[in-house]
Amino acid sequence: MRLVDLADESVLGISIKTSRLILTMMGTVVGIAALVATLGLGQTASGQITQRFDEAAATRIVVKPNNPQGMEGQEGAFVMPWNAADRVLELNGVAAAGTYSTVTTGKDKVSGVVLNDPAGANLLEIPVIAGSSGLLEAESGVVTDGRFFDSGHDERADRVVVLGSRAALKLAINRVSSRPSIFIGETPFAVIGIFDDVVRRDDLLDAVIIPNGTAANLYALSGPQELDIRTVVGAAQQVGKQAAVAVSPNRPESVRVNVPPAPGRLGNNVLGDVNALFLAFGAVALVVGGLGIANVTLLSVMERTGEIGLRRALGARKRHIAGQFLLESMITGLLGGLIGAALGVAAVVAVSATRDWTPILDLQIALLAPVLGSLIGLLAGAYPAIKAATIEPITALRRAS
Repeated sequence: MRLVDLADESVLGISIKTSRLILTMMGTVVGIAALVATLGLGQTASGQITQRFDEAAATRIVVKPNNPQGMEGQEGAFVMPWNAADRVLELNGVAAAGTYSTVTTGKDKVSGVVLNDPAGANLLEIPVIAGSSGLLEAESGVVTDGRFFDSGHDERADRVVVLGSRAALKLAINRVSSRPSIFIGETPFAVIGIFDDVVRRDDLLDAVIIPNGTAANLYALSGPQELDIRTVVGAAQQVGKQAAVAVSPNRPESVRVNVPPAPGRLGNNVLGDVNALFLAFGAVALVVGGLGIANVTLLSVMERTGEIGLRRALGARKRHIAGQFLLESMITGLLGGLIGAALGVAAVVAVSATRDWTPILDLQIALLAPVLGSLIGLLAGAYPAIKAATIEPITALRRAS
């Protein structure tokens, strides 16, 4: 029997019962569609994660004093200069910079009004942070009402504060047009702004921020504890090499610069991890599809026992019988792969459109999906084909009668 004749018989065999063909293909269609869609969505999601990383973590540098543990505040410890942010702003690639320090206020707590409350029921556990005028910009925050303090407030040690949105909610302050005030202990502070949407330091939303000069004057802050730098995309590595010298020209080893890993390397790691996860899901779906083809093909062998016996009696050899069923299952898998690949690509495009993402899909995946479907069909039909080939003509004809 020629291969062309075998192909004709196979196509005729699977097209006789259209409903069965559709049901048989469904497993492969779902499996291939899941594989293509998950890989495509994995690549697309990885691209979005990498983009977010490039916009946030990959552009953030943190500079801290490199003092031995427990030496902070002691004689001989390095103290970061107050103008550290201004120094690094001179470097190419720096978009914004600001200092950050946790202020120790002792027994003084934050409250909305001055009350002599021995129980402390009206005192709130709200952290007080000292910062330079560029802190909020360095952390990619957004002022929703009022303004952030400037260098003038810092130099004059003005008693002004800017509230994070969650801190403002605790203090029952939602706007600054009425010139609200808060108290740290018994010291009043004018609220000049409220901010939200901090990308890099979410804890700032729960805090009260005062100028560095005010913290130094009222709470003996000796110097900034950290310097946060936001760079343009791609400049973090270069800025990280220069930041120590800019902050402490005479003793660059006195500061520790935390630079993010190279974006490309992290992006590849993220892509690999996400793809591995989605590939596992797709593989499970393909196994289910292959089992469906094997089950239906085996059922077809049992139903066509008489046909197999007649073909064997007329001279068909075992390889012809096995070849026909193998080709039928392979064609079924190929059709399922074609339809599944189309559905998978459509799913990637549809999800990306709804999420406003840029769809990313390797073209080779879509092209190889039908081949994978036919291979799954071939493997799934192996056992039923062997089962059909081992049926003896006389036995088949007896069962048929």
